Amino acid sequence: MDSISPLEQALHAARALVLADLKAVDVAEADVVSLVEESIAQRRWWVEQWPEGAAFVTGLVAQDVKDGILERYGRWPLCPVCGPGSGHEGPHALDVEPELGPDPHWVCSEAGVVVAPVGSLGTVAG
Repeated sequence: MDSISPLEQALHAARALVLADLKAVDVAEADVVSLVEESIAQRRWWVEQWPEGAAFVTGLVAQDVKDGILERYGRWPLCPVCGPGSGHEGPHALDVEPELGPDPHWVCSEAGVVVAPVGSLGTVAG
């Protein structure tokens, strides 16, 4: 049996982590999962061109999916930290940080806090 290349390992991990976050907040519908697959296909080419970027794929896929959901449906993922009475106006989405780096996290830029690593929204989603 052939071993899985580091590129494929990174892509599979990114897919699994972003899907876990989508499922955690109940938005893992077929059309949204298609956004994940589109991003994986695009990022496969990107990492083939720049293999050192494999460590950044998870954050990039999370951002791609966040952008795709915003264009089609609205903000995602909504911040679970800033609820009513927090002093923030209305619901807002979390951001992915670092923008291009390893170990991406969902962060609330309004409150200035790390909410969860990408793939772990289920630990904080209400």
